[in-house]
Amino acid sequence: MDLPLAVDRDGDEPMSAQLVGQLRAAMGEGRLAAGERLPASRALAGLLGVSRTVVTEAYEQLYAEGWLEGRHGSGTYVTDGVAAPRPPKPQPPTTRSVFRTAAPHEIDLRPGLAWVGALDTPAWRRAWRLASGMPLQQRQDPHGLPGLRVALADYTRRSRGVACPVDGLLVTRGATNGLDLLAATVLRPGDRVGVEEPGYRRARAVLAGRGAELVPCPVDEHGLIVDGLPDDLRLVYTTPSHQFPMGGVLPVPRRQALLAWARRTGALVAEDDYDGEFRYDVAPLPALYGLDPGVVVYLGTTAKILTADMGVGWLVGRPELVGEIALRREELNDRTAVVPQDALRLLLERGDLDRHVRRMRGEYARRRDAVVRALDGLPLRGDTAGLHLVVDVPAPLAGRVVREAAARGVLVETLERHHHTGSRRASGLVIGYGSAAGLAELRKGCEVVHELVETGAS
Repeated sequence: MDLPLAVDRDGDEPMSAQLVGQLRAAMGEGRLAAGERLPASRALAGLLGVSRTVVTEAYEQLYAEGWLEGRHGSGTYVTDGVAAPRPPKPQPPTTRSVFRTAAPHEIDLRPGLAWVGALDTPAWRRAWRLASGMPLQQRQDPHGLPGLRVALADYTRRSRGVACPVDGLLVTRGATNGLDLLAATVLRPGDRVGVEEPGYRRARAVLAGRGAELVPCPVDEHGLIVDGLPDDLRLVYTTPSHQFPMGGVLPVPRRQALLAWARRTGALVAEDDYDGEFRYDVAPLPALYGLDPGVVVYLGTTAKILTADMGVGWLVGRPELVGEIALRREELNDRTAVVPQDALRLLLERGDLDRHVRRMRGEYARRRDAVVRALDGLPLRGDTAGLHLVVDVPAPLAGRVVREAAARGVLVETLERHHHTGSRRASGLVIGYGSAAGLAELRKGCEVVHELVETGAS
């Protein structure tokens, strides 16, 4: 294998994570082809001048992600089908040759991604290995696996202040799936539903798909503006822990006002606990659900604390309402895959998930600090919590920055795409720092954004 691999002992990332990123890029770009053999861990460690543990941890991570496979008595190989085809060898130029500049390596600063590089590989692999050996079920309880529901009820109580009986918790495929099941159960075609403006586009799509009339409800730097909510809403969807995309954290007086409004009007509040586990100035606020379980339906997910690929979430509400949702779910033949459920149960019961979340709070705090420093001098909001922040710039400039940044291999989003059709209450750039980019890439990408904003993207 002839690849320019190197690790920096003084870098911001662990050496094993650096090696994972370089090998992953080599396979994704075809420099390491499917079926190609990698050096033995001891040999590669000698070439790089590092301990064998560094290489072993990197190989284990790539095994877990499916990039590598072992062949008994033969060694470690790139898995068939996962690597890009090896680029053809360059041919001597002719008068008919057309030369194109290669696209730059993309740094993804778009929101909505979690960094999976820090997953506890041994614990993660152990949970999936054990879960895959569980007996298959012909018929599944629409509430989810009983053992996972018990473990989740304990976890949400400890971590988010959500105290609920087990029969008030239903395992979903994620927060969006939970919202869809709620809407399918309680909404009738034409019911008016409040959505944050700007807000989460997928939630709007789910609610519209269930026949709801969407009512945009404005937000400010603190989150949903409760004063002026219409009295005829059947449901209001909100992200109070870290409003998406503006980044506000709904203060307690507004939370109390929202719940008082719901009790008075008979409406339900769908609380999407978006980024609820991650706050950097003070301890995370308890979930809104804890203030009034009678009017709030709480939606949680593993998408940010582990990975969206796990496909497991949870819905918490009044037991009688959760029972109705379970019946409706059975009618829809909607179910959560059993193996991921059992893997999550094992991670919870063994304390692995709690340890991972504690590590990620520190990791995301470091990534957030790197982004804030790289964007120093620009007007920022929403940087005290979650995995994204907003740079306040005028809409025309935001559009130019997105286009010019993409040309330089940096992907960012504007606030405009998160508004309801035909409306625009705020403008700016949404910068996510939970992506696969390392700290050095995050800084580089944000420095590009900073330069483009300062120069007017000219």
